[in-house]
Amino acid sequence: MSQELLHLLAPCKVNLILRVVGKRSDGYHELITWMQKLDLYDEIDLGVVSKPGISFFCDDPRLPTDKSNLAFKAAAAFFAASRRAVGKGVEIRLSKKIPAAAGLGGGSSDAGTVLLGLNRIFDNEFSENQLVKLATPLGADVPFFAVEHSGVLATGIGEKMQPVKPVDNCTFILINPGFDVSTKWVFETFALTSSIEGSMMSRFRKHEVNTLSLDDMANDLELVTSKKFSEIEQMKKQLLEAGASQAMMSGSGPTVFGIFPDTKSEQVAVQDVAEELRQQYKDNVFVARSCIGA
Repeated sequence: MSQELLHLLAPCKVNLILRVVGKRSDGYHELITWMQKLDLYDEIDLGVVSKPGISFFCDDPRLPTDKSNLAFKAAAAFFAASRRAVGKGVEIRLSKKIPAAAGLGGGSSDAGTVLLGLNRIFDNEFSENQLVKLATPLGADVPFFAVEHSGVLATGIGEKMQPVKPVDNCTFILINPGFDVSTKWVFETFALTSSIEGSMMSRFRKHEVNTLSLDDMANDLELVTSKKFSEIEQMKKQLLEAGASQAMMSGSGPTVFGIFPDTKSEQVAVQDVAEELRQQYKDNVFVARSCIGA
């Protein structure tokens, strides 16, 4: 029987900027990335139990529920570091809504949200910086989901974050073409085919993050993924023709998102656009707005 229950929403993210600026000796890539959380959520229930151990359940049979699952790893990392949770365990129930291997950070969000949730249950034992340190070894996107900020400009491998103003006054339409793309493959292919510049972009230094604009949108990995999958360019074209002000692939793909400013709402009925796209892409079309995180 659980002693304490917590219901959490784990948001997805889009990368509005993703520049690869170097490769480290440990194999990770140095990034500059502007990330924004959206209100497309996985749902997570945490139940603390009175004996050590982690039980994991998921409604998507394609996902592992053992220690290879990122959210399971996050719980294990928390209990290994915690003093207040000694002698306790947790039951995790995950309901998946965010497509997997889609460039939307679903697995990373589940992991970061588990860290946030366990920390909340155990009276905020760890500071934000300490949670980020727990999250960083789990993966480049996990630190973003272990903090409450809606949008950040992240550098390093994603662990050095500066909060930025959320992207509001617009709606996002996301299209997932229904196939997976390996993040590892995309980064390896990018490294083989691109000359990675080692210099950081000066205009993204700390005192200038407030100058970020949607006009800056760029994704270095898009060329790699779109070269193998022609659907990327097709989806971008469909979104732009439907009235999106910008369209781009998120992360390593293959999900593509279009941005529909509220100022164009009289000209573009976003839900109608989404319904039309669903005739082709079925349930892999999502309408979302910015959110404040878990």
